[in-house]
Amino acid sequence: MRTAPRVELNTEDKDWLERVSRSRIGSVRLSERARIVLLAADGQTHREIGLRLGITEEKAARWRGRFIDQGRIGLEQDAPGRGRKPTYPPEIVSMVVRRTTRQKPEAATH
Repeated sequence: MRTAPRVELNTEDKDWLERVSRSRIGSVRLSERARIVLLAADGQTHREIGLRLGITEEKAARWRGRFIDQGRIGLEQDAPGRGRKPTYPPEIVSMVVRRTTRQKPEAATH
């Protein structure tokens, strides 16, 4: 049976995680990630964390692992490649901007 790696927190990291998890100003995602790590440090399993926070076991495992591998930076930054991809390539965008802001239409005015 596989067991989740143990999360060891120093005083500085624990204080930061507790502050971020209670923050009403910071992002909700970062707050949730901090709560995941705090619960993992208390020895809870991925399943227990998932049930307590209403998330999947995979999500709990992902953020536990990211914190172990990368520390705070792993929680604060999303992995590259996430998010919506641009609809148009940069060349098309620059062409449209150039034509609408610097070129005058033939036989017309702006």
